Amino acid sequence: MSGPKVVVYDYGSGNLRSAERALTRAGADVTVTADQVAAVKADGLVVPGVGAFNACMAQLEEVGGRAVVGDRVARERPVLGVCVGMQVLFDGSEEHGAEIKGLGALPGTVRRLRDAPVLPHMGWNVVERSGDSVLLAGIGEEERFYFVHSYAPCVGAPEEVEIEEVTGWTRHGARFASVVEVGALSAVQFHPEKSGDTGAALLRNWVGSL
Repeated sequence: MSGPKVVVYDYGSGNLRSAERALTRAGADVTVTADQVAAVKADGLVVPGVGAFNACMAQLEEVGGRAVVGDRVARERPVLGVCVGMQVLFDGSEEHGAEIKGLGALPGTVRRLRDAPVLPHMGWNVVERSGDSVLLAGIGEEERFYFVHSYAPCVGAPEEVEIEEVTGWTRHGARFASVVEVGALSAVQFHPEKSGDTGAALLRNWVGSL
């Protein structure tokens, strides 16, 4: 019996084949495609992303990503954003010193990590839990995920956070949101497909929720 149908959105950015293999191991029936109909109809949609926010947004716009993600969010159909694929779900980014518009599925601006000892934040780090989490269920607080980024959502003090549904925080200098779960919309700042057994457990949790 095949698992839930998951589309890894191929808009020209992200570790597509790594994500495909990891999701397949997690029990999903995976297709890598830019086809809008398939992306809308799938049980789950994964929005990957690496590199610059503005480049990812330009590529997403070219393949109709705004409409696809907007439709799924409006109908409460599961979406998982990964790394820059998380960032583009927010209102915008200050990357390269300019306010760049995002998809607007989540409120807030993606900002450069403050007080970081070195950038990019590259390597393994922990996630501090905040409230109930489907993605992090059964994963110990000492477990580590793999990060590669210099910008993130919800950077800074609690009063600066524009979204309540942050279920995981990480520190690299200032703290930032590393896991967000809003209904059927989920997003992680790290790369679960590169995070070994811990990332595999998170993907199984997501696939199992579809």
